[in-house]
Amino acid sequence: MPVIDVTGIQKAYGVRTVLSGIDFTLRSQERVGLVGRNGCGKSTFGRILAGLETPDAGQVARRRGATIEYLDQEPVLPADQSLRDIVLASLADWNDARLKYEAATERLEIGQGDLSGDVAQQAEAGETLERLGGWDRLHEAEAIIHHLGIEDPTRLAGTLSGGEGRRVALARALVGQPSLVILDEPTNHLDVETIEWLEDYLINRFRGALLLVTHDRYVLDRVATRTIEIHDGSLTSYNGGYATYLEARAERLAHAERSERNRQNFLRRELEWLRRQPKARSTKQKARVDRAEEAMGQAAPTKEREAALALASVRQGKILLSVEGVTIERGGHRLVEALDLAVGAGQRIGIVGPNGAGKTSLLLAIQGLLEPVAGELKLGATAKIGVLDQQRSGLEDALTIREALGDRSHVEIGDERLEVAAYLERFLFDRREQRVKVSELSGGERARVCLARLLAEAVNLVLLDEPTNDLDVSTLAALESMLVEFGGSAIIVSHDRWFLDRVATSILAFEGEGQVTLHAGNYSAYRERTAGRTQASQTRKAPVGKMVRASGASAPTVKKLSFNERHELDGLFDQIEVVEAEAARLQAQLADPETYQGDDRGDEITALKAALDASQAEVARLTERWEELEARREATE
Repeated sequence: MPVIDVTGIQKAYGVRTVLSGIDFTLRSQERVGLVGRNGCGKSTFGRILAGLETPDAGQVARRRGATIEYLDQEPVLPADQSLRDIVLASLADWNDARLKYEAATERLEIGQGDLSGDVAQQAEAGETLERLGGWDRLHEAEAIIHHLGIEDPTRLAGTLSGGEGRRVALARALVGQPSLVILDEPTNHLDVETIEWLEDYLINRFRGALLLVTHDRYVLDRVATRTIEIHDGSLTSYNGGYATYLEARAERLAHAERSERNRQNFLRRELEWLRRQPKARSTKQKARVDRAEEAMGQAAPTKEREAALALASVRQGKILLSVEGVTIERGGHRLVEALDLAVGAGQRIGIVGPNGAGKTSLLLAIQGLLEPVAGELKLGATAKIGVLDQQRSGLEDALTIREALGDRSHVEIGDERLEVAAYLERFLFDRREQRVKVSELSGGERARVCLARLLAEAVNLVLLDEPTNDLDVSTLAALESMLVEFGGSAIIVSHDRWFLDRVATSILAFEGEGQVTLHAGNYSAYRERTAGRTQASQTRKAPVGKMVRASGASAPTVKKLSFNERHELDGLFDQIEVVEAEAARLQAQLADPETYQGDDRGDEITALKAALDASQAEVARLTERWEELEARREATE
């Protein structure tokens, strides 16, 4: 059953048409991902569906009684309300009944007001609460608030940062279980653990329809059952998630290219025929002429522009950054404890961890903008740093895109020397768009301008703080390719798992209480290595007892441990500790700047990395074996 149905939607801003004759239907419980280039009209489309903007033409039909919630990229919250009240406001009738119930209860407790009237109001409000889901709705709301990392729900919204405000707005959108929720870049400012919770919630617990606008390709692939793309003002629908969309889109583009080749071949043949024929035509010949004219009148498919990113690196030594025993504190909290790290040429380190763990603080310390309480950060003699921060700072709203790059006339990328206008075209800004003011840009377009400013400089160490926020998937792919081909090094704070899998050569994990650990490999390798240890830690903390099974289910036959298996189980903890100690020793050696001193150390470093991988794999294997034997022991005793 459709929740919303739109027909012939059109929307333009000045001479720029973003939506042109779009038809779209969204049905109950459908989960749809929306993709497209920055500035193509995704947010505009979502706001039109939510009733927050009016189309220039076309119709929007919403199911009678349907509730729609929209998460804006920059939500505005009432500054004088508590976070709890803002979130619960989305429950509308339930929240109104709750307030009446609590007010009547308070008057009865202090003995003020009309006794009989307050008792009647309390009873009526209580019945309404029960009809609308009871106090479980409050518990569900509090669980969502907790999972989204919203601390102290009694705080006023006026005290929030931008990222905190988005999490509160996201909780408000989800708590009311609307008929349709439209989420515009919901994963921005969320850490990986919270994103994974959001994925699970949208897949398994959210009961309404979903329109999801996001650049997070893992989320799109896991959550979406259909993917729609806005391009050149039109909308194309594909069944399935992101991977299926990529395959179908590639086929669509290939088909359009084949059709255009066939049209051009047809035109060449018909033009040759027209030139050879006399001017007098038969009816049959005139029909052929009409077909040729019709083919000539068809517009060729617009070639989709791709961002072409490149970063000019400068001469570099073996070590660009040395971190020795660094401890960082902010606001009385210890974020980093005695960190040792050496960043060599070609390394791309992805930084992960919960919000507030200290990831951005480490980048600030590397730039010299935050003083460690202990230890030392030393840049190599040849190190030249380029920075992209979360706030995309340094852009002045009054400037045009062209002016934002300063007064330079050319940009040099390796051996190539480009005029600034040609350089900006690589970032998908044509000559007309380069005259647009920064204040008129979308979040993704601002991010592209910041990237253009960063990449115009010759650097060999780039610090990127959430570089994927607001970028469309095409620009993300170009950024990934650029970093992989870049001869220098990169330190990247990101929650985008797809991006880290493509780019990172190692992961620096903020694990809490100042503990920061370097793991070889990309994000998936890091999660695979740490998953076993996390499960083992949880199992060790769990109370020992019989395994519980569902009522009425027959217990599986579990074989008791043999004498040899009991002996093996008794010794596994010691083995795990030995191998973990070896892995820690290898990590420390790889983090030691002296390891990289001298010539011809490449083979030795490669061997150390291979030994570390082997040690970490052995830890995972032993942990898995311990879990298996421990589960069998508990089930049979």
